[in-house]
Amino acid sequence: MNERTEWLIGKENLNKINKTNILLIGLGGVGGYAFESLIRSGFKNITIIDYDTYDETNLNRQIYALNNTIGKSKVLAALERAKQINGDILVTTINKKADDNLLTDEFLTKYDYIIDACDDILVKVLLINKCSSLKIKLISCLGTANKTHPEKLEITTLAKTYNDPLAKKLRFNLKNNKKALKTKVVWSSETPLKQKKLGTICSVPMSAGSLLTSYIINDILGK
Repeated sequence: MNERTEWLIGKENLNKINKTNILLIGLGGVGGYAFESLIRSGFKNITIIDYDTYDETNLNRQIYALNNTIGKSKVLAALERAKQINGDILVTTINKKADDNLLTDEFLTKYDYIIDACDDILVKVLLINKCSSLKIKLISCLGTANKTHPEKLEITTLAKTYNDPLAKKLRFNLKNNKKALKTKVVWSSETPLKQKKLGTICSVPMSAGSLLTSYIINDILGK
């Protein structure tokens, strides 16, 4: 199924992608598109973590939210679709809330890359602290709500972000960890709309999810 990918990056690099072991935390608007692009890019060894189910409010932006998946476990809905794309995948589903009991050092060190697509700031802080200490490659997605310009998304480090309330909170919570500021993030320079409700439009989380995958691919390619 990855013939055209092989034409672009070569058989050796595609084999590297096939063998890479990835942990993806969160299957919402960003995480769902990250998982979809991972599967379609040739990644086969992926562990997905999410404890939630799909509901009608997810239909505007979450790729696995469909009329026939409302009320269904996010990890199971994602797995079913992934198998329809590539029957050779080796996806592990964990239908639990990510926390310090689950995200132990022993657990995290099994993975070559970790994608943080969750919206829990405590989990983000935990992951950044642990991955910076254990030297695990982590990329974390920052805020995509109340934004309408996907072209303003980019990959940078936590230290270089601005206009992002979530990034500001992370830097405050990680102020005693200098390595944390070097963490790779997907971030938008767009100033978010100031309102209490978190509005979203699918093009922004969709693009953010694709950028999470592109970071891993280009890191494997050495670009």
